[in-house]
Parts: sequence; structure tokens; C-alpha cells
Amino acid sequence: MNDRVNTYDPAQYGAGGPGGGRKFSWKKGLLIFVGILAALVVVVMIIGYFAHGTKSGAYVIGDGQSVNFSDPYIGELHVEGTISESDSSSLLSSSTYHHQWLLNCIDDMMKDKENKGLILFVNSPGGSVYASDELYYKIKEYQKKTGRPVYSYMASEAASGGYYISSPCNRIIANRNCWTGSIGVTIGTLYDVTGLLKNMGVKTVTITSGANKAMGSPAVKMTSEQRKIFQGLVDEAYDQFVGVVADGRNMKTADVKKLADGRVYTAKQAKANGLIDEIATFDQAKKDMKTRYNLQGVDVQDIQYAESSSFIGSLLGSFMEKKLSGTDIGNLLGVSAADSQYDQIKALLGSNNKFTVTYMSNVSK
Repeated sequence: MNDRVNTYDPAQYGAGGPGGGRKFSWKKGLLIFVGILAALVVVVMIIGYFAHGTKSGAYVIGDGQSVNFSDPYIGELHVEGTISESDSSSLLSSSTYHHQWLLNCIDDMMKDKENKGLILFVNSPGGSVYASDELYYKIKEYQKKTGRPVYSYMASEAASGGYYISSPCNRIIANRNCWTGSIGVTIGTLYDVTGLLKNMGVKTVTITSGANKAMGSPAVKMTSEQRKIFQGLVDEAYDQFVGVVADGRNMKTADVKKLADGRVYTAKQAKANGLIDEIATFDQAKKDMKTRYNLQGVDVQDIQYAESSSFIGSLLGSFMEKKLSGTDIGNLLGVSAADSQYDQIKALLGSNNKFTVTYMSNVSK
């Protein structure tokens, strides 16, 4: 039987544009647009709520749309782009990673008796600690509740968080050109511009409730105590990562730590170190799963998140494209080359007030 591709677009419920060819004033058109958008949100929420509670023969997948899966199948889910808990399903988002949608898909497949397994197509440099761990636990839950196999196929890159979510899989198969590993944690780059501010005669005042409340601010010099605090955050997340790999790959913690210095491994290196099981193509990985788990004749359903092609999505996309056309990073920060050094430094300070602990590889293909 041939493998099939199914795409589901969460923005297609009731999507459509105004008809009749009427001409509206700018204000009237904007009011109508906002009204349609609000109505669309309400309709999607209502449909999604009732769809997930449906007990009919139609199978509900991911975004709440009903799709008929009448034959046994292996679910193929794509984990691509930076792993993040943010809402990548926004109409304005261009991300290829859709966190909640993936979790929903796995939940739905757990309930479906026709589902016989799960294969992850991973092409990611990693991402946030929280999102990576949440997806990891969802995969573990699927395995525990169903007893069905889960494969990870690593494409061009499956590093850091991409490897984290692959580690519990029954088998990990990588493309021969894949880069993986990068087992480690980063807290990002913290800037210290106190020396520059002093040379420019700029003084800053930061009022806090405690000595460490402003730690990480580029305008406040980091103390040795604060460095230890940051290191403690990283070390705890690192120990968690090492434990996940040791458990998933049936390795000793000490042996994992020898490999987990943050470096990226080629597919050959990863196989030699026991981080993956095989080097093969994606088609070969699917055949391996069918043969190993006696699933010959079972289709692989490529369950993809379809980007919005609705009237509203297209309109918003066009609007944002025009607004951001020709815009560089300086403009986004509110400064340009013509602005003074003071303005540029102010923008830099404002853009570095937050940082995230991540399972992210700094080396990307």
C-alpha cells in the first residue's frame, strides 16, 4: 500500500473574504475586518471544543478537524525548526514548529485504535528546556499507554533539544549527513556594557528589592555570586538532559557525560558512540519500523500542519510584509545608523533584558 500525505489547516474553519465587490472606506473596512476576525476566533474555539469531544467514527487529529482514518496507520509527525512553547500557530507566525499542535496530535493518536506507531521526522537545532521536556514526556506517555513503537528519524540536524526529544524513542535512525548531539545547556549571551557606559560618561541607576534581582542586566556588573546562581540553573538543566539520554539509550550516566560536552556529532560519530541506532534514509527507516514490529502493509500517514491559506491569513501576511519590507534590525529596535551612540546603546540595553535557558545548538547546518 502506498504511503499517504494528509494536511490539516487550523485556519480553514469558516475562512473566506468579503464578497460582492463593494467599496468601503478605510475605517469601515477595518471595523468589518476586526469583526470577522473576532467571529472567526469564536467559531474556531467552539468547533475545536466540540470536535475533540466527538465520539463518531471520524478521527479527530491535532487541530480538532475530523479526518477519517479507517485503516491501520503509522503516524508521521514533523518536528522542524526551533522547539518553543510559544504559539506558532498564529496567523502572523512563520515558524515551522507548532508545539501545542504536536502535543494534540500525539494525544489523539493515543486514543485511536487504528494507530499502530509513531515516527518523528526531526530537523531541529533544539530550543527551550520547557518545550523540549514537555514533548519528551508526551512521547513517553504515548509509549507507556499504547505500547506502540516510536521512531525518531534525524534529517539534516537533530541537535540539543532535537536529540533530547529523540532519546526515549525505541529506535533512532539518522541521515548520513545529519548533525546531532550537542548535549548541553546554554543560557544565551549576557552582555556587560558597564565599561562602555563609563567611558561615555553614562550613569545608570537600578533600584531592586534584592542584590540579585537585576542579575543579567547588561548595565549591572555581574558578581561572582550571580555567576554561580546562573551556573546552578544551567547545571540542573544539564543533569536532567544527561539523565534523559542515559535512560533512553540505556547508558551509564558517567558514559553520557563523557559525550555531553556540548559538541555536535556527525551521524557516523553518533553511531560509534551509541547515540543513534542506524544510518539510513527516511524510506529505509519506515521499512525498518514495519519489518521490526510486524507492520507490513500498514500505511504511513504524513500528518502535516498546513500553514494558513485563508483570506484573513493572506491579508494579514500581506499587511505585515508591507510593514516590515526593507526593515533591518536597527529599525526594529527603533534606531538607525543616523541615531547617536547613546540611542544605539539604549536600544541594546532594552533588547537584552530577558534570557532563556535552552537546549539549543549554536552550530547549525
